[in-house]
Amino acid sequence: MKNLLKIIFICGIISLIMAGCKNKPVAVSDKSNPFFSEYNTPFGVPTFDKIMAKHYMPAFIKGMAEGTEEIRSLSNSKSIPTFQNTIEALDKSGEILSKVSFVFFSQSSANTNDSIQKTEVEVSPLLSAYHDEILLDSALFSRVKYLYDRKAKLSLTSEQEFLLKNLYKNFVRNGALLKGADKDTLKKLNEKISVLSVKFGQNVLAETNKFRLVIDNEADLKGLPQNVINGAASLAKKDSLEGKWVFTTQKPSMLPFLTYDENRGLRKKIYDAYLTRGNHNDNLDNKKVLEDLVALRAKKAKLLGFKTHADLSLDNRMAKTPANVYALLNQLWTPALKVAGEELKQMQTIADREGVKYKIEPSDWWYFAEKLRKEKYSLDDNELRPYFKLDNVREGAFSVANKLYGITFTPITAIPLPHPDAKAFEVKEADGRPLGVLYMDFFTRTSKVQGAWCGEYRDHKWLDGKEINPVVTIVCNFNNPVNEVPSLLSIDDVRTLFHEFGHGLQSLFSINKYSTTNTAQDIVELPSQIMEHWATEPEVLKIYAKNYKTGEIIPDSLINKIKNSKFFNTGFDNVELLAASLLDMDYHTLEAPVNIDVEKFEKEHLQKMGLIKEIEPRYRSTYFLHIASDGYDAGYYCYTWAAVLDNDAFAAFKEKGIFDKTTAESFRKNILAPMGITDAEQSFISFRGRKPDIEPLLKNRGLMN
Repeated sequence: MKNLLKIIFICGIISLIMAGCKNKPVAVSDKSNPFFSEYNTPFGVPTFDKIMAKHYMPAFIKGMAEGTEEIRSLSNSKSIPTFQNTIEALDKSGEILSKVSFVFFSQSSANTNDSIQKTEVEVSPLLSAYHDEILLDSALFSRVKYLYDRKAKLSLTSEQEFLLKNLYKNFVRNGALLKGADKDTLKKLNEKISVLSVKFGQNVLAETNKFRLVIDNEADLKGLPQNVINGAASLAKKDSLEGKWVFTTQKPSMLPFLTYDENRGLRKKIYDAYLTRGNHNDNLDNKKVLEDLVALRAKKAKLLGFKTHADLSLDNRMAKTPANVYALLNQLWTPALKVAGEELKQMQTIADREGVKYKIEPSDWWYFAEKLRKEKYSLDDNELRPYFKLDNVREGAFSVANKLYGITFTPITAIPLPHPDAKAFEVKEADGRPLGVLYMDFFTRTSKVQGAWCGEYRDHKWLDGKEINPVVTIVCNFNNPVNEVPSLLSIDDVRTLFHEFGHGLQSLFSINKYSTTNTAQDIVELPSQIMEHWATEPEVLKIYAKNYKTGEIIPDSLINKIKNSKFFNTGFDNVELLAASLLDMDYHTLEAPVNIDVEKFEKEHLQKMGLIKEIEPRYRSTYFLHIASDGYDAGYYCYTWAAVLDNDAFAAFKEKGIFDKTTAESFRKNILAPMGITDAEQSFISFRGRKPDIEPLLKNRGLMN
């Protein structure tokens, strides 16, 4: 997931739209605050070793105060608007606010604590109000509109024209055409929405960290691989539970337990804990939070002249309308559900043959799916893990990028790190020109939000004729090394690493001149999802998949098993993803006024879809972070929309060779480099020579009729 969707662009300033407070910011100057001076560090990265929790709020306040003065000066200007004195001025404004926002919101996801969470709640209303003051500034909008109405006569570059068009539309979508009391209503709605978004995310993190499945009877570990047992023992030791074993609802801990542990009751216990996060009718309960969020979003959309929140969100995306989203999701739903039903029958046959006296339930799916994989494909995840040492997989991703684009990755040791677990790399072009810095932070911890994402500590841009290279961060939640055993990844983990690395490449390759970019959310996952294809190509596996003990390259027999098991669990994977995507759309196509009961709504949604009871959506409502606080509201479908694009795009590589330089150059030139400064659909057409074709997706997911 690209973490840019949690942070929105506003006039060259990175401002998070979050929670509520009435106080006006008062600027405070403190020369000891790292955000108030240039970073005197290698590559100009943030001074993570000097930044403390106490520095964030003063920097936010000073940044907003300075930004307010800059915007006020621009709004009050009597000069005739030009692109330079208006749009470029907006783009350059708010330097300190941008600086602190990059660091704070990256750290609040990857390395949070009580102080950061407290600041997040306190600062978000200020940022929400700040955002509204800019986008609802009539004088400022008049200057933008003046230029928009005359854009054909301004001799703009293609990037400038794209920026101007989208900036004008962003103002309109955010209420610039509203009058009087309606503007005040919008401000109040934004403030409430931002408060709830913060609360939802913090509740999920707290719920995830709260649950521990503590095992003190070694017999309850039967079936688990030794490396999983060792990891659970290590986690127990950290919790001062020496001699016991601890499992959590973090997926690197939970999924191996669900896959291998023979104790059905314990499998159900941990899975139920995962499914019910945010749904315990206590202070961490998210039902009312989501109900209010959905209602407020619908009300806001109506105020802005849109039928639903989904219509508002899709207005600047490739999909354009909810009908187009539903058309794609429903086209895949029926064949995916059919395949999932066949998988269930095959698993139940195995269960019956083994003499179990029950029908498979959701918490049993991984356990019997693994048995099916062994029986049908003779493939065991434990056979693969020794070949997927984390460091080797990372180097494999680097090697793919080098073969495609000629770029290099060199470790940097003497540099501030966002967390001690993180590693830093200098990225260069083939000719030695700098591209940027890449941080990689891979291990799970309680201070880190679940999942995986790519973000930035500095974006690419040109400033006063000088190119500013990005500082990119990739964050995952992989198992920590245990004793002498390194972190060994599952094949899904491998795909996750390649996925986020794809986002990282897109950020590193950016050629935008201005900080302001406007990326259609539907295409955001194309750079990441296409990289997953390389992860399991035989030619690529032989580069990085080496036994961590012997150094032996993965044998052809295992590669063939991976290839033959391409469609393993594909029905389940697609159904749980589509179920969550459809749930998101159903919430956000409700018309105001909205008054729902989340549990009832979700139940009716699943019944309407005909989802089989043995599969749960990938995300249940009360912990669906993507749609509540991560910017994918009415947008979770984007993973599927982008899947059409990535499968079709990778077909172009397969046609010419997976490392074909000409194809790679075209993909970089037309897709990766100009993302956010060109029309998304036209970018794809420029690369592929036509509009996207869904057939490669259907074929690669085993969903062809």
